[in-house]
Order: sequence, then structure tokens, then C-alpha cells
Amino acid sequence: MKRTLITLALAATGFVAAQSVYAQAASSEKPPRAKGIESPGYVWNTPDKDLNRALDYKASAKRGKVAYKICKGCHLPDGTGQADALYPQLAGQHPSVTLKQMMDIRAGRRDNPKMAPFVGDWIVSAEELADIAAHLKSLPPPANNGKGDGKSLAKGKELYEKDCASCHGKNGEGDGKKFYPVVANQHYGYLLRETRESRDQGRRNASPDMVKVLKGYSDADVAAVSDYMSRLSLAKK
Repeated sequence: MKRTLITLALAATGFVAAQSVYAQAASSEKPPRAKGIESPGYVWNTPDKDLNRALDYKASAKRGKVAYKICKGCHLPDGTGQADALYPQLAGQHPSVTLKQMMDIRAGRRDNPKMAPFVGDWIVSAEELADIAAHLKSLPPPANNGKGDGKSLAKGKELYEKDCASCHGKNGEGDGKKFYPVVANQHYGYLLRETRESRDQGRRNASPDMVKVLKGYSDADVAAVSDYMSRLSLAKK
């Protein structure tokens, strides 16, 4: 019954043509809450059969553009998100990173009540998520993303180069093969919130290695490095 209601809703909003591609969709039943970083024995990037299936799938940005319609209310049609509302900008992000975060949310490894219904109830196919990630990758990152006050950039650069660049790259380009996100062109407010939550173990799917680094950061340090990251850019000039 639940799947029937979803199908009817999708048809009413123009999704029905794309749904035939996802005929073998996985079950929409939610699994038990998974272990997070606060739990003993937590392993970052634990194997996930749905994620592996999505990564192996030959994704289509064209199909993803159709499926993305359900996401654009928060992340906007161009994938740039909303700086004030703390919705991340996703344009140009590595598909593997986007997929991992969506899979972590639907598996209960990351708490995100606003996103959970979209990736767990409405979008029930790993293949559809892969198509959406491919579409987002195809979008150009913005140059006018939200930034901080610019008062502590020297400190932010020092911290970033010492602690962050080895994973996220000199220019904030990340590493798709290792699931390290692009941080360049990201909104300051989002970076500030997620960095702080990772430090305080409020982000349940954070990398333990990153948490170890952030443990010694003050709130001022978090703000400084977040502001510096928000000013890194991969946007074409």
C-alpha cells in the first residue's frame, strides 16, 4: 500500500517516466538504527550493500535530473542549497560522497530527520539515488556561496593546511575514491555546523580520524577553518 501511494504521488508530479528504470527497487522498510560514532565498535565507512550497488550502477545524469525534482525545494534547482537555512550546496560534489551520505541517512548511521523521508520513503531505489548524485555532479558549483566574516582567515588557513588538506585537498577538492567531500564552494553556515557537530560527536557518521583532529579545536578555531574552507573555490572563473 505504501509503495502504491508513493507511485501515485510520483505520477502526479511528473516522475512516472523515470520510475520504470527503478523497477527492481530495494524495499522501503527502514532498518534498525545503526551504530554511530558514539557507539563502541563503530567503524567508519562500514560496507553497505545498497551503497555498493549504487556505486556499481551506470548512473544517468539525465534520469537524475528528473528524479531530482523531489529535492529541489530545499537544495534548489541548481543544487546550490540555501546558506541561511543551512542546506548544503551539492553542485559538483563527488557522486560517491553524495551517495554515502544518503545511504547513511537511510540506514540510520546519520541523523537527519528532514532528509530521511526523501531517501527512505519516497526514493526507495539505490539506482535512483545514484542518478540523482550523477545529476548533482554535472552542475557547476557556485562562486557566491555563503561565507563567514573573514576576520580569522590566516588562522583558518593555518588549521586547514595542517589538519584538513591531506584529506580534503589543497583546494578543497576532496577525494571521491575515499569518500572525502568537496568542501570548496560550500556554505559557511553548513561547514560551521557540521564541523562543530563532528567535533562534539553529534554527527554520528563522522570519521574518527577527523574527530580526533577536531577535539582540540575551540569554537573560534572551528569558525576560522570553516570560513577559510567556504572561500576555497572550484568554480570556473
